[in-house]
Amino acid sequence: MKRGFGSDNHAGVHPLILASLTNANVEHAPAYGTDEWTEKALEEFKKHFGPQAQAFFVFNGTAANVTALHALTKSYQAIFCSDVAHINVDECGSPEFMTGAKLIALPSVNGKISVAELEKAYIRRGDQHYSQGQVLSLTQPTELGTTYSLEELKSLISWAKEKKMFVHIDGARLSNAAAHLKKTLKEITADLGVDVVSFGGTKNGLLMGEAVVFLNKDLAHDFKYIRKQSAQLPSKTRFIACQFQAYFANNLWQEIANHSCEMAMYMYQAVKDIPGVEVREVPQSNAVFAKIPSTWVKPLREKYFFYVWDENTFECRWMTSWDTKKEDIDGFATALKELSR
Repeated sequence: MKRGFGSDNHAGVHPLILASLTNANVEHAPAYGTDEWTEKALEEFKKHFGPQAQAFFVFNGTAANVTALHALTKSYQAIFCSDVAHINVDECGSPEFMTGAKLIALPSVNGKISVAELEKAYIRRGDQHYSQGQVLSLTQPTELGTTYSLEELKSLISWAKEKKMFVHIDGARLSNAAAHLKKTLKEITADLGVDVVSFGGTKNGLLMGEAVVFLNKDLAHDFKYIRKQSAQLPSKTRFIACQFQAYFANNLWQEIANHSCEMAMYMYQAVKDIPGVEVREVPQSNAVFAKIPSTWVKPLREKYFFYVWDENTFECRWMTSWDTKKEDIDGFATALKELSR
């Protein structure tokens, strides 16, 4: 399949990260995270998220979200999230099934939730008949490609802290948010009071593997048991750890994020003035959302694969990744122009 715009997890493995797997594939190494690659990778997380950061590797993004939320909640509590959040829409009820806690999905605008909506939901405190709000889960960047500004994050997190709630970040593409905001990973998480981050690898050039990063070290105390019970303790942990070690080395993470975001902006400029294409807004990560006539979808997808985000409006999501090239976008824009004639 040629390069398309379906998702950043359609892309292959970045060559430097692929090489890390070969380099780690030597002799024998202790299992379950007691190897030298894991030790070095955990030090990288401390460098980028702060000395208090404790990272745990899991196999996939849903596991990262669910195990993190499990560590923050009891079964009678609730998790506030956006109505379009991945944990609400695309994880098959796993957060509720695995944690026992209730998701309370709040109305969003361009993927973002507001303090005003949180205030409406934060009700019936102490009422034994009602699930008690305990966690604020934010997706950064959002499922609609928007990125919470530093001011928006401060406002939301301050609200949660005032209510004695924990803050979770679904950061499958957090590196792209950092690139857009021109901030470090620590500046948009630990420095703002975030408690735990589900940090993405698969969408950012890794073969597989994600990390649950605790910035509130007290919450990490029993996480190793939660991870094991959730069937997410990798035996050959070195093969996840070595990828993250390579991802952070020489700021490769920034290079990948900057390229992905730059390609999304290049696509925006290439398609925004094509008749029949209605772009939602200027990209704030590595996603372009645009409405096109329904009759264009099939012929366009025969050349470049992508997903229709909304089957009612035919708004489509076009994702860029570490290996997206300008010529891919130029060809895509040409195909759109041909359909618009």
